Amino acid sequence: MDGKTCVVIPARPTDLDAVMALLAPYMENNLLLKRSGEQVADLLQTGFVARDGGQVIGFAAVEIYSSKLAEIQCLAVDSDWQQRGVGKQLVACCIDMARREKVLEVMAISASDEFLVSCGFDYSLPGQKRALFIQTRQD
Repeated sequence: MDGKTCVVIPARPTDLDAVMALLAPYMENNLLLKRSGEQVADLLQTGFVARDGGQVIGFAAVEIYSSKLAEIQCLAVDSDWQQRGVGKQLVACCIDMARREKVLEVMAISASDEFLVSCGFDYSLPGQKRALFIQTRQD
């Protein structure tokens, strides 16, 4: 795959099976939240796929909660394509969509802080606030 490039385009409903296949190992290994096909189908509406020819090799979506906040969801890149800028392209598309929708902030939750910082994310919220979470159910 050396020298090859991929194209990142808006996801289509017909991408569902390929996206589910891409996400499956990440969900099985608890690297991504487990999601049903219906949940991923909803995310396709604001999602982007990276393609190498006809093959889906990456996916990410932006879930817009309000004019103040959106979140990057389901970011995954095929292991053969990691470390080649595909994830950054997907994140950039999600941020651009949020920007077009005039969303104030985009957040991302990941085990890879270094990657997110390289995409321009920062640890703090305005006024040095911090986001804290509590899990209300076990899936």
